[in-house]
Formats: sequence, structure tokens, C-alpha cells
Amino acid sequence: MEGSGLRHHNAIVVLGPTASGKTRVGVHLAHGLGGEILSADSRQVYLGCDLGSGKDLHEYSYSGTAIPYHLIDLVTLETEYSVFDFQRDFFHAYEQILARAALPVIVGGTGLYLDAVLRGYRMVEAPINAALRNELVPYSDEALRTRLHQLRPNQHNTTDLVERERMVRAIEIAECERTRIPEPTPRLNAFLIGLQWPRAVLRKRIEARLKQRMRAGLADEVKHLHEAGVSWERLDRLGLEYRAVSQLLRGGHPSERAMIDRLTIDIGQFAKRQETWFRRMERQGHTIHWIQGDDAEAALALVRALE
Repeated sequence: MEGSGLRHHNAIVVLGPTASGKTRVGVHLAHGLGGEILSADSRQVYLGCDLGSGKDLHEYSYSGTAIPYHLIDLVTLETEYSVFDFQRDFFHAYEQILARAALPVIVGGTGLYLDAVLRGYRMVEAPINAALRNELVPYSDEALRTRLHQLRPNQHNTTDLVERERMVRAIEIAECERTRIPEPTPRLNAFLIGLQWPRAVLRKRIEARLKQRMRAGLADEVKHLHEAGVSWERLDRLGLEYRAVSQLLRGGHPSERAMIDRLTIDIGQFAKRQETWFRRMERQGHTIHWIQGDDAEAALALVRALE
């Protein structure tokens, strides 16, 4: 990290809504500052989810130089990867990067994952509790939500309040946390860079990227995942592209064109939710240095100005 200008910071974060160009900017920064990239994306951890999650692995090079990246292609879709799993894997990779005297460059738009490492959620590894699961079997979904709220009044992950299986697991973890003290996490003092686009421009970028991914074989990717044993329900839980394309393959959309139109709207709404999360981060005390578009040179200049 020597010469990076980050005397008072131990990481850079590049955040922004989907299709904003985070990977391009992150790669540019990693190349210019001697860094390695840590992906903070909840779907890129899954093997086989390539086009739909936007891994774009070809982007991890600069002028012919490969840029090291981490936290991509970690598990199969048989695993429900959690924020606990991410935090554990993140800090393991993070400490290895520091040991190599390289700069961790965190790139991603999954707000919960970013929050978990920036704020250092205190979590424990909770084993399966068969007795508790049996106890919860007769509970209605509303009763499960009530119990989870009692255990965790400030529940971070709203998905855990919707899907029954995730509610049960969240209760299991919360009960475990009552008797086990979580290990402290390394303290991140990160310099945050955010990418902003005018909403109309971002929508065009979303639509263009979606059309490009369909041409590149997104429907084939989803079809092959299902043929390999991944259930339609599991694909639905991946959300957005995977849900929409799996519905298309099952006849749930009148045409590919109709699906693209609907999905463009849905991804745009998702981008708004991401932006809301980033504003929430700012209200909680994080300073985000915003740049317009994916101006990688502007991002690098922000860091250089710290020298």
C-alpha cells in the first residue's frame, strides 16, 4: 500500500447501483494503487451464476496485467450462502491481502454485505439446532416474525422476515448468540467512493447490459443450471435475472421482449433500493465520496489527493 496516499485508511470501497461500472473503476484503482479486489456481491459467490450475476471476469485485467480478485465462485447453489459466511470469508481474504502489503479494494453493491464488514457485525457460527427447529414447526409465519423481532429488534436482513426457511435459520442464529460471545472482527477504516448516474442514463445502461447478456447466453445458463439439478424455486430465490429467465423458460412471459421490458423495470427498482441503502449508510456516519459515472481517473484522483 506504500505510496497509495491512504495513510489513515486500510481499504477502499467502490460502491454504487447495479450497472454503474463498479468493477471497471475497482480494477483501475487496484492497478494504480497496488491492490486486490474483494467482491461484495451476494450472487457472485455461486459457481455457475456467471452472466446473471455479472461476474464479468474478463474485466479483471488492466493493460494485460491480471488483477487479483476474491470472494467469487466460492460455493455451489446447494449452499445458502449467508452474511455470516461472507463476513468470515471476507476477513480471511482481507488479512491475506494485507499480509502481502497490498491494498484491499472492496467492490460491490450488496449493501448488507458492505454493512457487515464496515460496521463489523458481531456474529457467531450457529450449528443446526434440531430441537429448536422442531419447536418452531407449528409456528405460523407471523409468529416466527414476532419471535425473530423479539430476539433481534434491529434485524438487518429483511429477506429473513419473508421466507420461512430463512426466518427459522435467523431465529436459530439469534438464539445461539444469546449464549455465545461473537469474536471481534478487524476494524475497517475504509475510504468510500460511490458511483452516480442520472436515473434515465442508468436505466439505459441496465437495459443495454441485459440485452447483451441475453445475446451472450443468459437463457442457456439458467437452463443448464436447472438441467444440472438446480430447482426452479432455488433459481427464483436468486432474484431478478434468474427469476425472470426461469419464468421465461417455464412459459411465464409471453416473449423474450416482454421479459426484458419487465426485467429492466425490476432492475431499475432494485437500483433505487440500493441507492436508498447507500443514503442510509451516509446517515449512519459513513462518508461516501461520489463521482459522476464510472470515471476511474476521477476516482484515482480522489485517493491521490489524500497524500
